[in-house]
Amino acid sequence: MVRVIGGEFRSRLLKSLPGLGTRPTPDRLRETLFDILSERIEGADFLDAYAGTGAVGIEALSRGARRAIFIERSRVAAGVIRENLRTLGLGADRAVVAIGKAVSLLSRFHASIVFLDPPYDRQEEYEAAFRALVSQPPELVIAQHVSRFKPAEAYGPLRQFRTVRQGDNSLSFYRVAKEDPLCVE
Repeated sequence: MVRVIGGEFRSRLLKSLPGLGTRPTPDRLRETLFDILSERIEGADFLDAYAGTGAVGIEALSRGARRAIFIERSRVAAGVIRENLRTLGLGADRAVVAIGKAVSLLSRFHASIVFLDPPYDRQEEYEAAFRALVSQPPELVIAQHVSRFKPAEAYGPLRQFRTVRQGDNSLSFYRVAKEDPLCVE
């Protein structure tokens, strides 16, 4: 089971998927991510691509995001996300679940914050996902990746400005604007 770390749904348990087909973002890494996003998450539209159980997008909603969009290829995983949303009382006004390839769906939705977490063995997905975002770049893109993988420093107008490493996992932050309070390390 995965739990919500903070906010409105703090400590609530989320249903997860059996087996090793999904890799939930570790609690500690999610906590670090949302500590960094604390100034930006309130009222934001948050897109959780490669959503798995939906834990990251649900965490965003719990901490004040206005709306979350979940993109997940697996119908089974999308069903788990919907069940988790239903259990928390989150309806269509706050959450949308889209089933399909993230690369195909990213350009159909607009969000101020986009979280990318493709399967670690599919590194080509990072490039493809960023390409799908560059025509209408969001304010902020966060890519979760295995620490030994180094995503590009730039994808079109999106420039990497920060990387946070926790053991085998890293978060790389991208934005278009040059000045950003998150740049302070």
